[in-house]
Formats: sequence, C-alpha cells, structure tokens
Amino acid sequence: MSSVAIIPARSGSKGLPDKNIKLLNGKPLMAYAIEAAKNSNIFAEVMVTTDSLKYAEIAESYGAVVPFMRSTEKASDIASSWDVVEEILSEYEKKGKFFDDFCLLQPTSPLRTTEDIQKAYQIFNEKDAIAVVSVCECEHSPLWCNTLNDSMELKKFIDPHNYLRRQELKKFYRINGAIYIVSREEFHKNRYIYREGSFAYVMAQERSIDIDSFLDFRIAETLILSVG
Repeated sequence: MSSVAIIPARSGSKGLPDKNIKLLNGKPLMAYAIEAAKNSNIFAEVMVTTDSLKYAEIAESYGAVVPFMRSTEKASDIASSWDVVEEILSEYEKKGKFFDDFCLLQPTSPLRTTEDIQKAYQIFNEKDAIAVVSVCECEHSPLWCNTLNDSMELKKFIDPHNYLRRQELKKFYRINGAIYIVSREEFHKNRYIYREGSFAYVMAQERSIDIDSFLDFRIAETLILSVG
C-alpha cells in the first residue's frame, strides 16, 4: 500500500492570522503535523499544500515536500478541504504518481500524535475500510441543547426523556478534525465518506483541540506545556 500525508496550510487565515506558522511552544503549528506524519513511518510522501512560498520554505525545513503550489482558486475561503485534495491527487496523477490512500492532517490539530496516526491506520487496514476519521467524545451532550425563540422561553427546551443526570445520558461523539484517512479509489467514486465501510478512530478530548481562534491557541499552548 502506498500512502500520502496531505497537510493543508494556506496563508489566508482570518480568525487567527498566519495560524499555520504561528509559533506554538517555539515551533510553527504546521511542524507538529509534519513531524507526527514522518515519525509514523507510514507515508511514501509527506506533503504540504500551500499558496505561500514562505510557508513552503518552512514546511521543507521540517522535512515535508511541496511538489507544487496550491492554485489561487483552491486557496480561497470557499474551497473545501476535499476540493484541495482533489487538486492534489490530480496533480500527482499528471506526474504519473498514484497513491492507494491519503491521510489529511490539518495543522490546527497539533496535539494529534504519531501513535494516533498509526492506530487510525491499523483500523483502516484491519477493517479494509474506505475511510477512517478521528472523533472524540462531545464535551457536552447535544441532548441538553436546543434553539431559542424570541421569547427566550424554555418550554420543551429539553425532552423529558433526556432530563437525566449527565452520567445517565448516552455518549455522543464529534469529528475532531485531526485525522482523515481515505481510499483514493473510493474518494474518486464518492467524496461523501460517511457511508458503509467508514469507521471512527476515537481520540482523547485533551488531544482533540482544533485551533481556530486565539483562545484555542492558548488552550493548546497550556496543554503542550503541561505534558512537555
């Protein structure tokens, strides 16, 4: 099996400017994804897709390859991660390079470990899966959530069947954005991966921080310093 790690790192972040290269405990954010991927010894190639020459230089200094720059269209706010992956696979295929699967590793999940990647791939191989996606337990049960109308009245806010102690509620899980392993063949057939043959890899909440704001960044910083 031939696998490629894809680390998306465009330069146009608005919520936290330049977040993909922002120093976290003295290291650019994207470096955590690069190092975790390389140390897993799984990938034929660990690549970063970016629209910035500066970002490309930083990625290469940590051992990733940047075989081509991301197009302007795919570096926009409206381009999805799957749009970016599609462009990458197409560019590789033009060069006669084909991978059996890809693993999307977002730089914004710096607490994801090499072991997480290895365990997710173990599930992918053992289940002969079309995809494996990392999840974590929800911090708060969605059964205690609802919308509010203009009156702000709480009538029927919680279903009586769910008016239970927290420990008695069913566990819910959320996608944490850290790991997406997908069969290239299945991706070309159908980009919607949450279907039969797709499985979850459960990560701990403390490794599931997804940095989108300065507060997220500070939480990640605190967690890294506490274990380092």
